[in-house]
Amino acid sequence: MTLLSVEEALRRILAGIQAPVEAEQVPLAECAGRTVAEDIRAKRTQPPFHAAAMDGYAVRSADLQDPPSRLRIAGRSVAGAGFRGSLGPGEAVRIFTGAPIAEGADAVVPQEEVVADDGCVTVSSPVPPGRFVRRAGLDFTEGEALLCAGRRLDAGALALAAAGGHAALPVRRKPRVGILATGDELVPPGEAAGPDQIVASNPFAVRAIVDRAGGEPIDLGIARDTPDDLARAVAAARHARLDVLATLGGASVGEHDLVQGALAKEGMSLAFWKVALRPGKPLLHGRLGDMLILGLPGNPVSSIVCSVLFLVPAIRQLLGDPEAAGDPTEPARLGKELPANDARQDYLRARLNPCPDGLPMATAFETQDSSMLSVLARANAVIVRPPHSPPAKAGTICRVIRLDRFL
Repeated sequence: MTLLSVEEALRRILAGIQAPVEAEQVPLAECAGRTVAEDIRAKRTQPPFHAAAMDGYAVRSADLQDPPSRLRIAGRSVAGAGFRGSLGPGEAVRIFTGAPIAEGADAVVPQEEVVADDGCVTVSSPVPPGRFVRRAGLDFTEGEALLCAGRRLDAGALALAAAGGHAALPVRRKPRVGILATGDELVPPGEAAGPDQIVASNPFAVRAIVDRAGGEPIDLGIARDTPDDLARAVAAARHARLDVLATLGGASVGEHDLVQGALAKEGMSLAFWKVALRPGKPLLHGRLGDMLILGLPGNPVSSIVCSVLFLVPAIRQLLGDPEAAGDPTEPARLGKELPANDARQDYLRARLNPCPDGLPMATAFETQDSSMLSVLARANAVIVRPPHSPPAKAGTICRVIRLDRFL
């Protein structure tokens, strides 16, 4: 099978997702990190009244055109308890930030700009109408769209929804993503490893990536390299009613790479299983009923890079995010020269540091072996090198993906 480009592989994966997962109503306090299922509109106007933007005195600007102007203090307006009268000529109201502007007033004079004595204030300068007044509806008005469908709910979005009068929101349920490690060589952390075994590290990284992307990670354990154990694992995945099954390892076609065959035996329709990228060429994609299949490579760095490139967009597509297929890269400068690239798109682990000109400096690590988690743990970005890229000198503009957005 011909190697697919990264772009075409992602297009095919996302094209196979026909609709987002269902919506559910969730209390606002539990919505952090969730994705809204529909446009959210304001149930109220904010602020609901003209309010003071400073501590000082609410005044009629017409009274201050011939300074100095002496005004009688007619009362007080504080947040939650506004002045209930109407401001007449020659009067002022003591007011505090956020309090309603008294009827008849059209400006606020900061307290440091007046002299107060014997129940009056003296203002020494004219004040234009509207000074330090937050108009009703300055932030938003009732019925106005506050959040668009597909928006991930961060602290700012949650505060906006709360201010708009929402105690609960319609959000997409978390896509259920099963994580199945495969291989006789794997043992869980903490268990004694045989002389030819290693610790299964990939599931923990992929679990964290799924969780951060907005999915619900489901640990399916480790499947041994036997048809029976793989069949058992696939049956467990079906029973769990997964939206996505992410297998780790065994997706190639070697004598001990049995995942593709096991999935095919259970009825998987294969879409592709090779992509022109490094690290991560043996990436498998297919469908098993309603379940999306992503066979990630077994090498730890490969599985993490492929999760960032393919699994995260798939989760975001399932959540109805309109930016699921968006370009995750940004410009940077190379910290050192790079050789020409071959036919595969390369993702070089790198360290991103700030530079005086505004663009960060991306310096690739010398060792790029896809098994080395120590290098990945020190990296905060990958440098993206398109296929057949010519040699690039230090200082050249490149494209990078910030890993702290995903890991």
